[in-house]
Amino acid sequence: MLPSLLFVFVARILDVSLSTIRILMLTRGKRLLAAFLGFFEVTIYITALGQVVGNLDNPVKILVYALGFSTGTMIGGFLEEKLAVGHTFIELIPKIHGTELVTALREENFGVTVLEGQGRTGPRNILTIILRRKDLNRFKTVVDQVDPDAFYAILDARSTKGGYIKAVAKK
Repeated sequence: MLPSLLFVFVARILDVSLSTIRILMLTRGKRLLAAFLGFFEVTIYITALGQVVGNLDNPVKILVYALGFSTGTMIGGFLEEKLAVGHTFIELIPKIHGTELVTALREENFGVTVLEGQGRTGPRNILTIILRRKDLNRFKTVVDQVDPDAFYAILDARSTKGGYIKAVAKK
């Protein structure tokens, strides 16, 4: 009984984690890799489901199946953060005036475009930055050191073409 429960638990962790990565790859335009992962995901899923469906009168197996799903969700989210595939688009409105933040970001090799905007209290700079998701924590560290009260919004960039980030990545 214990090996069967362990199998169901581990299988659910694997298939849900694979599902998370598959969806990530699909949203990043990597359809072939997503299909490849999907094959293994569904194979594991069907195998684990078969272990439970044949024993619906066993509440322990159902509980282990659900726990595997929950654990797989957490592990999949962790893996997604660690893989950090793709790019991020950031729109930042500095609290401080001047070019100190722009200079600090550029010194860290972030491409920064400065736009003029109009805020509630007057003219404001709007900084747009596209960076690799792997560099997001480094970006936040620079902003927190130079302008901790800056406002920024972080969005996923489905794809990018050209620009400064591509030139930096090739070096």
